[in-house]
Amino acid sequence: MSNLKWDQPVTLVKNIGAARAKLLEGLGIRTIGEMLEHFPRDYQDRSKVLKIEELLPDTVATIEAKISDTPEITAIKGLIITKVKVKDETGSLELVWYNQPYLKNNFKKGQTYLFTGKVTEKSLKGKASYQMQAPDCEERSKIIPGRRILPVYSLKAGLSQKIFRGFIKEALAVAEMPEDLLPEGLMKAYELPSRRWSIVNIHFPENDQAFFIARKAIVFEELFLMQLSLLTMKSAMQNTGEGKSPIDIIRRDETKLLAALPFEFTDGQRRVLDEIKEDITSNKIMTRLVQGDVGSGKTAVAMAAAYLVIQNGYQAAMMAPTEVLARQHYESVSRYFEPFGIKTVILTGSINKNERKEALEHIKSGEASMIIGTHALIQDKVIYNKLGLVITDEQHRFGVQQRSALFEKGEIPHVLVMSATPIPRTLGLILYGDMDISIIDSMPPGRQSIDTFCVGSGYRKRIYAFIQKEADAGRQAYVICPAIDNEDGSLESVTQYTKLLKQNLNCRVEAVHGKMPAGDKQIIMDEFKDGKIQTLVSTTVVEVGVNVPNATLMVIENAERFGLSQLHQLRGRVGRGSEKSYCILVTDNRSKVCKARMKAITDNQDGFVLSELDLKLRGPGDFFGVRQHGLPEMMLANLYQDMEVLKQAQQAAIELSEGNWMEAVENRGLKEKVLMYLSRCAAGM
Repeated sequence: MSNLKWDQPVTLVKNIGAARAKLLEGLGIRTIGEMLEHFPRDYQDRSKVLKIEELLPDTVATIEAKISDTPEITAIKGLIITKVKVKDETGSLELVWYNQPYLKNNFKKGQTYLFTGKVTEKSLKGKASYQMQAPDCEERSKIIPGRRILPVYSLKAGLSQKIFRGFIKEALAVAEMPEDLLPEGLMKAYELPSRRWSIVNIHFPENDQAFFIARKAIVFEELFLMQLSLLTMKSAMQNTGEGKSPIDIIRRDETKLLAALPFEFTDGQRRVLDEIKEDITSNKIMTRLVQGDVGSGKTAVAMAAAYLVIQNGYQAAMMAPTEVLARQHYESVSRYFEPFGIKTVILTGSINKNERKEALEHIKSGEASMIIGTHALIQDKVIYNKLGLVITDEQHRFGVQQRSALFEKGEIPHVLVMSATPIPRTLGLILYGDMDISIIDSMPPGRQSIDTFCVGSGYRKRIYAFIQKEADAGRQAYVICPAIDNEDGSLESVTQYTKLLKQNLNCRVEAVHGKMPAGDKQIIMDEFKDGKIQTLVSTTVVEVGVNVPNATLMVIENAERFGLSQLHQLRGRVGRGSEKSYCILVTDNRSKVCKARMKAITDNQDGFVLSELDLKLRGPGDFFGVRQHGLPEMMLANLYQDMEVLKQAQQAAIELSEGNWMEAVENRGLKEKVLMYLSRCAAGM
């Protein structure tokens, strides 16, 4: 069968029956297109064929050799060993396979093959010689000239590299490649080859240069599609009606609110607020991300933006990822808004039925101008009166679909999102390509650095003593564990650690974690904030937003389990008061990567610098979970490695989006792909 379609099942490919199709499904492969887009994770260069005398131990090599003896089979303790001796003009070598006796019939004495495998050294009667362990074998007569760089795939048990390569070769021979998505002029401008050529050469590159060209083309298309989709989303949100915003902001004086605050705005806060004011008084809908390090004052800026919108007769809603953080925002915002006659209500999953009913009525009638809550804000029963501003806190914890759900509660409200997780510029371009980005790059006066140390678990008794010392001085401490319970003891757990601290410390120790009922969790957090609890053992539920100025010590167990940005976030829970603060990272991991990461955070207090290092060391997938944004995972692109391609793809997407590209017949396929991409984002896939 030939000319198989991209979306047809893999069972139409030769040698793929029901059993193998099931194995492929475990890799997320159901269609021919999904199989051809399962790109290699590595390559073996078999274009360099060595002589036997050139082999070195502990290396993977390819040789061309002749079978010199009849294969032998022996059995030792249930292990079947197949041995074959081969030779070339420079020497001889023994090949060994385990539990594959059928291979004996595959080799004919005197026939020449290419073997690729790991070379090991063995000693027999004091004489050293080499073996090749379980080599891959290819008949010399069946080798395709010029195609000797072979792909290595991420596979699961039951699928060998050789079998999967066979599937790919067969699919490439029979599949009808989809048309090029990118406009012809764009492909010429950026010197991109056809999609078919790129797909073939990403799997079986003709040479090194062909691989690099193919990879760039696929990465460019992937990043271009993502950027164009986000720009399309941004354009749809901004350009309502005739391009004018229905939110009419006339009163734009926030000086009374700022005068009521117990602190002065920093230059960074003032600059970002001015950018927000310019947005909301223009004729377009604001879609702006405010980034700032821990303690830089993002919430105060968002509160000032809400104040301006409310002064003009609209409502503002702020969505936080946890009930603890939502309540903290409610307490601070309502305290400052109440003197101005602004009614603030809170809406979370744990408030009682009567409180919820009353809050919903106040929101619907417009009596409540400031609404603060969790995901409860986007439930169907919540009807807003005149929603003019949507604020989401800690944006990386919400998906695109959740941000959109709150946006759709109003008549095209302005959108402001905040993140205390410093995001590298390159990652920001991808994750927030549909938004303008503001950065608060200055800290309030008096904000002090936090002395940070990394130690092994052998220091634990000294850590206990330090916690006790801080408690005796009237101060408080956090202890962060990566697990709630951990029966095998491989990780420190909240329950076990709390028990140990209660036995070793002479102060009140309590625990908080995500599995606790929201009400119980709130009671513990309130008592910790009030100073009734001296040591709080927790999971990362305290990572964002919790403000306890009296806390001066942060201990993080199994620190290797967290990214640099997350460690920096956790560290930012202390150092919020006038007392000297400390962070102790505990890990017994001695790997080079772990040592580099721990050194980076002990030496550095700048969250943006740490975020760049995190992206480099851990990669974008682990940065904070790209899937949480609702963006489909990238197949091949690496944001750190492909920075230049990203810039090119973004520029190309901006240029195309400035015209009416969707109406062009040649862009029909691209339009379908973008709309499909946006629907996947909305579904959080």
